[in-house]
Amino acid sequence: MMEQTASLRDRFLAGMSQAAATVNIITTDGAHGRAGVTVSAMSSVSADTTRPTLLVCVHHLSPAATLILGNGTFCVNVLRDDQSFIADTFAGRFRDQVADKFDCTQWVTMPGGAPRAADPLVAFDCTVTSSQQVGTHYVFIGEVQAVHLGTPGSPLIYTHRSYGSPERIDGASSIAAGRQASARRLSVGCFHTFGPHILPEMIRRLTDAAPDMDFSLVEGDQRRVQESLLAGESDLALLYDLGLSPDLETIPLIDLPPYVLLAEPHPLATRAEITPEDLRDLPMILLNAPPSRYYFPGILRAAGVEPRIAHRSASFEMVRGLVAQGLGYALLATRPATMHSYDGRPLVMRPLACDAPPSRIVLAQRRGTTPSPMAEHFLWFCRDHFALDA
Repeated sequence: MMEQTASLRDRFLAGMSQAAATVNIITTDGAHGRAGVTVSAMSSVSADTTRPTLLVCVHHLSPAATLILGNGTFCVNVLRDDQSFIADTFAGRFRDQVADKFDCTQWVTMPGGAPRAADPLVAFDCTVTSSQQVGTHYVFIGEVQAVHLGTPGSPLIYTHRSYGSPERIDGASSIAAGRQASARRLSVGCFHTFGPHILPEMIRRLTDAAPDMDFSLVEGDQRRVQESLLAGESDLALLYDLGLSPDLETIPLIDLPPYVLLAEPHPLATRAEITPEDLRDLPMILLNAPPSRYYFPGILRAAGVEPRIAHRSASFEMVRGLVAQGLGYALLATRPATMHSYDGRPLVMRPLACDAPPSRIVLAQRRGTTPSPMAEHFLWFCRDHFALDA
């Protein structure tokens, strides 16, 4: 019986991870003290009571639960999709960066006394009308006293154990049309540095093969693209094989060894190859996006050279532009076809002579997912594209 119960609990948690919910910060303040906690369990109860009511669920071990009971008031801050840092802060992720969770953003006091984020998507000021502990959580029923409507935007949602953002989808005109539209749809995520050098050709080839395809693209750094894949926003994703979730399965496509990017007049540009020791004490332009911000400095440190980072940028082309201006060298893996920066200055690419492992580009999908026909087409084009580059 215990094994069955444990199995049911695990299946319940796995099932609930597929459900999407808004990400909310529940705050309270009053005679018993101030607290806040990140929750996804929030729902409307009724708009037709004396005052509208909603419910939230807070773990009984959270300090916020005790203080909500004592203060008798709470505020539900529904976050926008650009406010995940607030959710992470109140979930305890950045405890080494802030002494007080509330320092992560600005706050306004609601009429009931609870803090409201200065600009959430929406906030509900509530008085506790009932509470009950069910298992590990308190279920609080709140009577809404005031509503703050913030800057319009999209809600931050949590599903597949990662953040996401909703996208508007037009309803189908019929069941048959809906099935046809679903079969034509493909969403691909791609790491932002190599995406412009890889995807346009593949999208063109895919469009030639399937003119009625409904294609959407998600671009970003490693974390953003991986989260889009885990949340179901992307069907497939092109990523570096670094720090990926065990919930993903991957197909290796190509290995890219690191290289040194220099301005053409740089003294090291005449070398056939460059060692980490050659770069000691020289200014470095760092591609400041995960995993690059860790991978490239780590190569130098493994060789006993501490990088002297002069400038940082999350933009691949900005890094190339800064290098072209003679402001430093960069370590990169993506190889664009042109050896000029956006402003037309010449660049030089030289191999980095070291034992660092190459960056591996992989095509990733959620583990256990059966690719759609469109996804199978895309996989074939990926393999063909990288086979030509190998």
